[in-house]
Formats: sequence, C-alpha cells, structure tokens
Amino acid sequence: MQLSPTMQKYILHWGEMGTRWGVNRTVAQIHALLFLANAPMNAEEITETLGVARSNVSNSLKELQSWGLVKISHVMGDRRDHFLALQDVWEIFKVIIEERKKREIDPTLTVLRECAIEAEQDAALEAATRDRMASVLEFMEMLGSSYEDYKHLPPATMMKLFKMGGKIARFIGPDDKEH
Repeated sequence: MQLSPTMQKYILHWGEMGTRWGVNRTVAQIHALLFLANAPMNAEEITETLGVARSNVSNSLKELQSWGLVKISHVMGDRRDHFLALQDVWEIFKVIIEERKKREIDPTLTVLRECAIEAEQDAALEAATRDRMASVLEFMEMLGSSYEDYKHLPPATMMKLFKMGGKIARFIGPDDKEH
C-alpha cells in the first residue's frame, strides 16, 4: 500500500499520541493504518507499508485484537489472515473507554475500596488522611457510575451531550460551596 503524505502524517501523529496515552507507538500506528485503509490488510502488507519488524506487527495486531479495535477478516483465495479496524469513530471511542476502565479504573477502585476498609482499622492513620483517601474513592466511584449511565446511550445522544458542552454547566450554575 502506498501512503499519501497526509496518511503518513496522520499515522505518525497517531503513533506519537499513542505513546502519550501509554500505548506502544507501533500499536497506535498500525491502528491508524488499518483505520485509514479501504480494504483489509495482511501482516506482510502492514510490515512493508510501515517499515517495521514482522514480529512487532504480529504482537501489535494481537494487542489491537485484545482491545477489540481490530478484527480478522478473510479474503477469498488468500489463506493469510487480513486485518480490519473498526471504522465507526463512536464505536472506537466506546471500546477504548471500556478497555481503559477495565484495565485502569476497575483495579484502582478495588484497591481504593480495600484501603477504605483497612483505613477504618488503621489507628496510625490520621483522620485528615483517611478523609482524603475517602474523597478519592468517592470521586472514582462517581466516574465509574457516570460511565455506566452514559455507555448505553446511542451515539446521536452522546453527540448532543458533547455539543452542549459548557452550556450545561452554565445552566446549572456554579456551586458556591465549591468556590
């Protein structure tokens, strides 16, 4: 596959952003390539197009599949696996948020809940420290609960919410107790 300069720029930037989000650069670049591709690609085509090691491509494809961002596709007359990225931006967003929640938020909530229980019995822990720990747990639980409320909304509804942006905050008004 021959990449246009714009595609190259997009893929390179997606790789850079991936590293900032804690994702391997090659994983992010392969995701971008498959997202932009107009047909499924096999591992050899990905290797040649991006100029990365075949083993790196294989490992990256496995990671993308584990996230649910890339699926295997078969091409008539070709025994090799071909790969296709999700194409719907909202579906990609939902998959990434769900996976990050499973891998980052849920384990953190488990530990914070354990700490909250242990904090009640920890005589060496000052009340102010216990309160701060509890406030973090409360905040993280609120985030998780909000996610559960929103994750089943249709994309059109989510789009309306995002477009409303700060209008909701202005409608509700500032909470004087917080300022």
